[in-house]
Amino acid sequence: MKFSAINIAALALGLASTAAAGAMERLQEMKIAQRESAKSHGVFAPGKYNKRDKQKCKNGKAGVYSCNNIDMTDFMSHEEMGSTTREGNDIWGWTAPNGREFAGVGQTDGTAFVEIKRNGALNYLGRLPTQTNSSIWRDMKVIDGYMYIGSEARGHGMQVFDMRKLLSVRKPKVFSTTTDLTAWFSFGGRDNSHNIVADEVSKMIYAVGTDRTLDCKAGLFMVDVSDPKNPKSPGCVYQDGYVHDAQCVASYKGPHKKYQGKPICFNFNEDTLTIVDMTIKTAPEIISRTPYVGAAYTHQGWLIDENDMSYILLDDELDELDRTGPAANNHTTTYIFDIRDLAAPVNTGYYQSPAFSIDHNQYVVDGLTYQANYGSGLRIVDVTSVSKDPTGASMKEVGFFDCYPEDDAVGGEVAFTGTWSVYPYFKSGFVLLNSIERGVFALKYTGKR
Repeated sequence: MKFSAINIAALALGLASTAAAGAMERLQEMKIAQRESAKSHGVFAPGKYNKRDKQKCKNGKAGVYSCNNIDMTDFMSHEEMGSTTREGNDIWGWTAPNGREFAGVGQTDGTAFVEIKRNGALNYLGRLPTQTNSSIWRDMKVIDGYMYIGSEARGHGMQVFDMRKLLSVRKPKVFSTTTDLTAWFSFGGRDNSHNIVADEVSKMIYAVGTDRTLDCKAGLFMVDVSDPKNPKSPGCVYQDGYVHDAQCVASYKGPHKKYQGKPICFNFNEDTLTIVDMTIKTAPEIISRTPYVGAAYTHQGWLIDENDMSYILLDDELDELDRTGPAANNHTTTYIFDIRDLAAPVNTGYYQSPAFSIDHNQYVVDGLTYQANYGSGLRIVDVTSVSKDPTGASMKEVGFFDCYPEDDAVGGEVAFTGTWSVYPYFKSGFVLLNSIERGVFALKYTGKR
């Protein structure tokens, strides 16, 4: 779909020169414009992707999808999951006490719920509509079986949904945004959020990217959910302004002795990696703010080893598009930071994917980072070498599944199409990939662990 790349490139050049547009505003305008262009070309037309499919990866293909070491065990379109807009975004999972595995599949008009069976098949159970309007951005996380759902839609606030309701579902149902919610939480102002971050140990939700005009300044908005029926906010990290995403740990286990055992948040703040000591919730302490060469829009990242916490990966959502720093060659670029000294992180190197694509979300499990990289799909990269070689030169891609075949003929496009996010934490080994255009893919990595 060459129209998408052309449109996005033109917008990038035009909006880059608009001084009045902030980085996030510029990014949102580009995504909205590209989405509207896609709609006008019939990308989200009814019935377009409703073919259920499962394919093993053979000779580099699983049906129409390019792949390596990843099988597709099932697929379900957004339309089949009850969405009238048929557009996807985030995804997160939950494992019931009896071992059954479920996921909330983000869509512009709500959250669909699926169960992944032991054979890798998907079963649609129903959906929770958006609290107010549809929005490209919807994000969710789970703590103790409760899913916390936020959106950029005005007035949406945060929905609290008990995933245990899914255990008794026999046929798909539409859940009520009033009677089926455990609670609803207001962020104030526009009542929007861009992302939802969860610390399962401390029972804390951190909403980021809320209303910039409020006192929190769209920073790290804390919500204590130890009582899911009565969420409360103990404070906010506003000192460094807008936070786009974060990873927060209840007890720091890294080598910096001063902070061992303390709650620490690693924030991705548009142009820096910002590390914060969260010990005093009413007065959090910024430990460091670290820029890096090539920064265009600091988006998201993840600790390489949560039992060591010496290195963290960072992805930038605009460096490939803006051709900044090492990403000037359009290859998806992952930055590596040595954080053994929380007060002085060092960007030691980077890893580049063989594909042309924009990176979006990644999560590390047992030495493998599962990257949702827009048009190039799921990319699984071995990161176990970083402690010995922090330059990134020894990192290696061990598997991929490209859910957006439309750009394969041109070697990939640097555009906001394809994959939005991935959930790689099920003990069964099944991985769920949520795509913007198509729906949710159930995948299984078959390579070396």
